[in-house]
Amino acid sequence: MSRFTGIFDPIGRLPSRRDCLRIGVPTLLSSRIALGREKSSATHEAGFGRAKSVLIVFTSGGQSQLDTWDPKPNAPVEIRGAFRTIATTLPGLRVCEHLPRLANLAHQYTVLRSMTHDDLDHGSACYLALTGQFHPRKSSNPSPRPTDFPTLGAILKRYRPVKHFPHTAVHVNGPLLTPKEAGPGQDGGFLGRAYEPAELGNVTESDRLLESLDLPADVSVDRLSRRRDLLGLLDPSMSADPLNRQAFELVNAPHVRAALDLEREPNRVRDRYGRHRSGQACLMARRLVEAGVPWQVVFFNHGIRGQDDHPETTDEYGWDTHNDIFDAMQTHLLPRFDHSVSALLEDLHQRGLLDTTLVVIMGEFGRAPLVALEKNFAGQGSPGRKHWAACYSVVLAGAGIVPGALFGSSDRHAAYPQSEPTPPGDLAATMFHALGISADAHYTDANARPYRATTGNPVTKLFS
Repeated sequence: MSRFTGIFDPIGRLPSRRDCLRIGVPTLLSSRIALGREKSSATHEAGFGRAKSVLIVFTSGGQSQLDTWDPKPNAPVEIRGAFRTIATTLPGLRVCEHLPRLANLAHQYTVLRSMTHDDLDHGSACYLALTGQFHPRKSSNPSPRPTDFPTLGAILKRYRPVKHFPHTAVHVNGPLLTPKEAGPGQDGGFLGRAYEPAELGNVTESDRLLESLDLPADVSVDRLSRRRDLLGLLDPSMSADPLNRQAFELVNAPHVRAALDLEREPNRVRDRYGRHRSGQACLMARRLVEAGVPWQVVFFNHGIRGQDDHPETTDEYGWDTHNDIFDAMQTHLLPRFDHSVSALLEDLHQRGLLDTTLVVIMGEFGRAPLVALEKNFAGQGSPGRKHWAACYSVVLAGAGIVPGALFGSSDRHAAYPQSEPTPPGDLAATMFHALGISADAHYTDANARPYRATTGNPVTKLFS
């Protein structure tokens, strides 16, 4: 097991002046990758540029750290909740009993138990997670605005667009509803629509998705090209429109159609991921990694909480479990999560893709340590946990992330970080760091005004 306890010795002692003389300056310099945060002048630290793709599995609604990755089995029942814990392949790590498949893969990932911020509502907290920036209306559910900061995938497209695929960034199983309408932080913001990630939506409707790429029976690819050229002569502004250009590239690219066609997968593989929105979205993500898409966000749940309106439909459930946490997680959320995410990690590993793919399993915040009895809008309720952003967990794997490790720690109630507090801006910088984008990288808007790509600094100790 990997432990982040120190640099040169098992008790975490930093090198002294005598150590420097004893081991030599070259050795010290070669070991500085373990010293933590990236400096703007250092672009050769651990993990820098290791990833070809970043794949975010977004657990919308606020997944409870206590009932997944950071259980406290010795705490009072009103803190630890109703679930037991199980051992994993990582000594010292126990997880919720309803995550047996992921428990068997713990040697492949790192659990970061000290994520922290202070935004306490879904819309603005999701904006923070997806852009790395606090929303001006903190702890609220604002609507998207053209003045918003762009989502991280849009920044990547502005800073370093790919050449081999029509889209640098793709959002799968969205848009994310926070709670009833699509929330901010998922689009191009002030960069404009040209930089929006492609939105695939519900990929279980793959036939409809592929049909949208079909040309009419009487229109060949050559004829379409001639029409495009004519359009450019008649109306140059239409030809130059980025959305029109992207649409043409999509219908004219066989490799795009191939990547989006889930029917090309064997039935056993589709079954392994799960024949539902979340599972097939994870499978689509693996196919897009193979196609070379450098940035993906898979919204594991397309809404933060749809169970109020559709209590019998597991596809509608989100992790916003105010008044139904134990039943919702045991019956609807955890079995699918364990099934599909474990399939994704195993598949990436078996295909040799995990070495160059950074997988980040994250949400906007966690849940409160104290279990409370809350009522839903219909006046019904059972035990649940309120929003909690002061401490929650994120899981990272691949692209040089230390496998089989715990990073950061929480207090005895998983309420506040005890070590390595990590804000969302630092996590965003870590993901860009993996793609080879330094902490001081900047992009410009349409008026050539510069903006820093991320507000934080990468946590390089996460990388081996």
